[in-house]
Parts: sequence; structure tokens; C-alpha cells
Amino acid sequence: MKRILVIARHNQAEALRVAAGLTLLSDPVQVAVLGAFEDTPAIAEHRELLEFAEVPCEVVDDQPWASGSRAPSTRPTWST
Repeated sequence: MKRILVIARHNQAEALRVAAGLTLLSDPVQVAVLGAFEDTPAIAEHRELLEFAEVPCEVVDDQPWASGSRAPSTRPTWST
């Protein structure tokens, strides 16, 4: 079984749409959004669909090391 991570950076609506489509597979899907969610109707609709499909969406700081902290050395956790 594969575990799929969709990273939403520049086109969040498209990334969330892709993640929603990937839920049709039998493999678990997780979404990481770099920065905050944009406030658009398309993103709200896709987030609602992903919530219904129980796909975890995590907001991640776009550049945490820019403020002087070090880049994370651990891998993201997966819920199974």
C-alpha cells in the first residue's frame, strides 16, 4: 500500500482537487498546505469534501527556518 502526500503551495484549489480525486484509490491520502489556506469558495468546497472523506489537512509554515529556527529533522507523522 502506498501513502500519498499532496503538498499545496502555489495553487491550493488545484492541489485540494487532486487530493479529493486521489481518495478514489484505496491508498491513504494526506494534504500539507504551505502557509495559510486562501479564503476562496473553491478551497472551502474542496476542504469540506476532504473533511467528509476524512483526509487529514495540515497547515505547515512555508519557511520555518527563515525566522532563525532550523529546518525540521523529522518526517511528518501519518495517521493510519
